[in-house]
Amino acid sequence: MRQRAGLAVAIVLGFVFLAVAPAKSASDDFYRGKNIRIVVGFAAGGGFDTYSRVIGRHMGKFIPGNPTFVVDNMTGAGSLIAANHVYKVAKPDGLTIGHFIGGLILQQVMGGSGIEFDARKFEMIGVPVKENVVCALRKESGITSVESWLAAKAPVKLGGTAPGSTTDDVPKILRVAVGLPIQLVSGYKGTADIRLAADSGELAGGCWAWESIKVTWRQELEARNVVVVLQTIPKPHPELPTIPLAISFAKTDEAKKLIEAGIHDTQVFTRPYVLPPGTPKERVQMLRSAFLDTLKDKEFLAEAEKSKLDVGAVSGEEVASIIDGLFKLDPALVAKLKAILTTN
Repeated sequence: MRQRAGLAVAIVLGFVFLAVAPAKSASDDFYRGKNIRIVVGFAAGGGFDTYSRVIGRHMGKFIPGNPTFVVDNMTGAGSLIAANHVYKVAKPDGLTIGHFIGGLILQQVMGGSGIEFDARKFEMIGVPVKENVVCALRKESGITSVESWLAAKAPVKLGGTAPGSTTDDVPKILRVAVGLPIQLVSGYKGTADIRLAADSGELAGGCWAWESIKVTWRQELEARNVVVVLQTIPKPHPELPTIPLAISFAKTDEAKKLIEAGIHDTQVFTRPYVLPPGTPKERVQMLRSAFLDTLKDKEFLAEAEKSKLDVGAVSGEEVASIIDGLFKLDPALVAKLKAILTTN
């Protein structure tokens, strides 16, 4: 009887242990010994590349199995090639992450050519920081203020990568909404190439994220060879309190709406990290959590500060919600934006 009682107790305790023990996910060990590939749509040395490499050095420790991250620069068409690749070609197994310019999503809304993805079907991991786009120009261009820019006798040459990129879309909107004389020279592989072209005198400068410019163009900024002339954000960046805002030069309600919808709203998801459609939900949640944990990690933050990378995470769920709202814009405003952004 005692043996039977003891056996019964052991069985009961076994069931209790199974009930209270933490459930082990079927994919807890999926990533062990594997590489996660971040497909970056721009060249090495630019802001997208820099963020991805710093994130990749730390994110693996927050994923069961501690996978290694590898950055793959897939340039072309302002990161459209990379976006289409992640959507159409990459396996939805949680081993490929895409990082391309969020402006391509606005291009989809407007029916832009070459878009082979539906942004609403990407699995959004998150955004490391909201963009604060500024226009920075070489001092030699003679443009050191908005006033001197508005008074320029010839269009000012700015570099761009491709339609749908910040470097292209922001100047196009500013040309119409503010009246700035701009000649957009598109087709560069990334902001690193735009910087080199400006430094050689081929361009006056360009418009893209302050978070990237202050890191990758730091020496020229410190030497005051490059000047930030204009901010295209709703309120001044704390580090640029005296630089004027583009929207303050908009003279009509329509001009203001163009800046708000075409520039302000899209800056929230300019730097999205995404997974291919159909990625298992369990892995999506695992990578979303690991992404947010990485951006709070002390070691990551220390390296980010050393590299002068700003951090202000936006969750994958929030990014997806904002993108969904983009597809509900007023059709008349979308038509106006399309007319602007499809013009060279």
